[in-house]
Amino acid sequence: MEFRLLGTVSVDTLVGPLPLGPAKRRSLLAALLLSLNTPVSVGRLTDCLWDDAPPLHARSVIQGHVSRLRALLAGADAADYGVELATLGDAYTLRAPETLLDAQRFEELLALAREQQDAHDAVLMLKDALSLWQGPALAGAFPGPPLQAAAHALEESRLAAVEQLARGYTTLGEHDRAAAVLRAEAVVHPMREPLAASLMTALYRAGRQSEALDWFHRTRRLLVDELGVEPGRELAQVYALILRGDPLGQDGPDASADPVSVPPQERSGERGSPVPGAGEQGAGRQAAGPGPGSYGADPAASSSGTSVSSGVFGSSGVFGSSGVSGSSGGADGSAHVPPSAPGIPVGEAPGSTAVRTDPVALPPAAGPSYPTDLLPRAPRGFHGREAELAALTRAAAGEAPVCLVTGLPGVGKTALAVQWAHRNADLFPDGRLFADLRGFSDAGESALTEVLREFLPALGVPPRRVPESASAAAALFRSLTHRRRLLVVLDNARDSATVRALLPSGAGCVTLVTSRHRLDGLVASEGAGALPLDSLEPGDGTALLAAVLGEDRVLAEPGAARRLAELCGGLPLALRVTAARLAGRPRRTLADLADELADEQNRLTYLDVDDASVVAALRLTVQQLPPDVLRQFSRLGHHPGSHFDPFTAAALADTAPPVAAAALERLAAAHLVTETAPGRWELHDLVRLYARTLDQESGLEALTGVLDHYIATALAATDTAQPGGEPCFTLPEGFHRPAAVRDFTDRASAMGWLAGEREDLALAVGAARAAGLDDRAWRIILLQWPQVVWRVRDNWVPLLKVALECARAERDPYAESRVLTLLGWVLSEEGRPAEALALLELSPPLARQAGDRLGEATALVNLAVVEAEQGDLAAGLENCARAIELAREEDDAHTEMLALQHLARIQLTANQPREALRSARTALDLGPEHEEAARRALLLTVCGEAHLALGAEDEGVLLLDRAAAEAERAGYDEGAVQALAALLRVTPGADYRTRHEDAVRRIAAG
Repeated sequence: MEFRLLGTVSVDTLVGPLPLGPAKRRSLLAALLLSLNTPVSVGRLTDCLWDDAPPLHARSVIQGHVSRLRALLAGADAADYGVELATLGDAYTLRAPETLLDAQRFEELLALAREQQDAHDAVLMLKDALSLWQGPALAGAFPGPPLQAAAHALEESRLAAVEQLARGYTTLGEHDRAAAVLRAEAVVHPMREPLAASLMTALYRAGRQSEALDWFHRTRRLLVDELGVEPGRELAQVYALILRGDPLGQDGPDASADPVSVPPQERSGERGSPVPGAGEQGAGRQAAGPGPGSYGADPAASSSGTSVSSGVFGSSGVFGSSGVSGSSGGADGSAHVPPSAPGIPVGEAPGSTAVRTDPVALPPAAGPSYPTDLLPRAPRGFHGREAELAALTRAAAGEAPVCLVTGLPGVGKTALAVQWAHRNADLFPDGRLFADLRGFSDAGESALTEVLREFLPALGVPPRRVPESASAAAALFRSLTHRRRLLVVLDNARDSATVRALLPSGAGCVTLVTSRHRLDGLVASEGAGALPLDSLEPGDGTALLAAVLGEDRVLAEPGAARRLAELCGGLPLALRVTAARLAGRPRRTLADLADELADEQNRLTYLDVDDASVVAALRLTVQQLPPDVLRQFSRLGHHPGSHFDPFTAAALADTAPPVAAAALERLAAAHLVTETAPGRWELHDLVRLYARTLDQESGLEALTGVLDHYIATALAATDTAQPGGEPCFTLPEGFHRPAAVRDFTDRASAMGWLAGEREDLALAVGAARAAGLDDRAWRIILLQWPQVVWRVRDNWVPLLKVALECARAERDPYAESRVLTLLGWVLSEEGRPAEALALLELSPPLARQAGDRLGEATALVNLAVVEAEQGDLAAGLENCARAIELAREEDDAHTEMLALQHLARIQLTANQPREALRSARTALDLGPEHEEAARRALLLTVCGEAHLALGAEDEGVLLLDRAAAEAERAGYDEGAVQALAALLRVTPGADYRTRHEDAVRRIAAG
């Protein structure tokens, strides 16, 4: 277990990060970690979680976050690591070994680095320390003032470590590396003068004087334009010494050196004057304060050789002292620098002998001539792939290029390579060589000597003169190809080493390699240009069928031909097998075969003819997989969705995400899965069907695992997107908790996951119903409620009706009530009030039957909204009031806010603006979280309209404008439309009208 502050606030475990949820929960954890093993009062935590007046129920919110953190830590066996979240009176303390906190290890490494006498060791420790940073400190947490100060102190410590690392590189004479690390920070902190001075010094020492001077002028312009001050003494001294060409000492410019005046800017309107002396800076420069991008750090402290206190764990820390204090000293001029090694020519090892690169002279020998063209015939029916052929032509234009064509079995790699070779045969007058390396064959891989016994005779070597050893034969091959223009096609390569031994040495030679593996080693060592080959588009697939069957037959059934191409997944091998089955049966229609292939259970059986088979092609690749990767592959076949990530793959195989990710990488290298976006993978349809056949007995187990993964992940997403909401349900019977659940850092990421997974969640629901797992199906649907609320008019009714069928099939009044409540509200928003009312009237009694008091309150609120829309304002007001009572009895602020929000709207409709204003203000006082932008916008809109009704037009317009702006910032177009429509009724400004029209257009576009 590891706690992280140097980046996104998180808790890492062996199976991945804990799903901490909303930003304020991370803030609470950060506050406890910053005072590790020290009590932190509720008051201090309140300051960290809110940057203005906290809500009335702040203590309850903190208690809720603490409770959730305890549960997460307990679920991760935190006690085994000595971690405990304890309550001490009016405070909480997180007890844990300090070694579990990355910020503590960072400070310890800095202290150790300062104590090193050897610059090499110091640099290694500093690099280790800086590698702990994974982004801005305390990212993902709500930035309350104390946490802002802590993040600032940590950042200052990081910058000091960077400057110390640069000094270490300088001691070692690695000035370019020093300049590189300093430049990266100087770009981010352009007005940090000590940083700029250090960078100029490093550039000058690296022989890059012009860049050093250019950086000075750039920094000076920023200081003058932004702060109205000239560069300080240190920066000016470095500039002066560089101009004079003086050597710079190890610790920078001599403090006693006289600075020269900085030349004035050439542009007009320049402010400032020559650089003042040390005595002229003083107070004036301090008063100017830090400019944009500067943290206002003390330049002397960060640029001197002394250590810089961390500001968090040191004595000046925001949360008190509890850390390691480092000593000064370290990498200075006395550090030992080993002598440089003598120069060794590139490509030669010490003691090696030079290898001849000129052609070997062979004695003439009488005998038969041997062919110089070993290419197989051009593929029949080849169609399309023009973009890929053009890419190969471009890749072959370099010097001795290696072109690598990769893809899944049967995708047409060999056909593409041979087609290109025939098209460009004239470019290779000295020969065209081809070898099937049989890297994925039952017969075994071709031996290197076997291939060379074909290549060397083609180049004029009599068979009896071909060397017996592979290394000697390969050396002869390289020698003979030195001054030739050859094409070498190496088909079906399994690994980079085999290919590397067969690469020609001539600059005019082109090597074309095909493989089912990515061969990353060949890309790294030989600079091979990779061309991943994808399946054919339906149009090209249809054209391939026409080339084999004849155009007349395809033109007679164009729809069936296109359907066949789609059922074959655009895989050329599958299309050729399909065409072969039809070619021998002229009376059989394309539609008949398409109907057969539509059956997923038997599709692979139909794609098998003579010596061509999709199953056989896949088997040759799959049989080389390690057992754990094979198990992961077989489980992927049972995935009901169209794509998956390591979390989904782990749930299917009942393993951890890191293990699944490693297996996916191995499968991707074999082109059995495709990474369509970072961390997002897909299976070709035929590959999926094949994977499913490998382990059919585990189908239900894999499906249940992935369904429970979706439930756990959707719960985490809902908790982050709507942090105040109570869980919709208990977990289903036999729920299998995933090894790890995705951690959502903010509302945007949670809502993005719900939106991105909507299609796969619907497919999962269909698979769950087919397997009789209705208890999981309705839960997966209901957990999408934040997205339903956000995009209410996005055709949710069919899916919610499926959830209702599942709930009734389970005879679960709790589930039925919850689904009816959401479905009724969606119907009312779609303008179907009668249907909504009929369903919503059923929900409160079912909730009472199930003992679900909060569910009853929510149902009453939704019922009240529809009743009010139908004109029964009295019933609406009564039901809202009852909902508020239930929420208060359950001490649930979130549901109370919801009821107050709709009560205020109904009161406004009932011409009770004063009461509406009071209800809305009460709801706002309960403190909607930052993540609840939609609720805040709606409440502000009610307040604004109430003020207008009471005659306070200025206040009303101000509140409505604020509501519209908050809704727009959050991407809540429905809320923006409501606020802007109210504004347009009283002040028809062009800006409001444009924004209103834009929001309406976005809603219509979906």
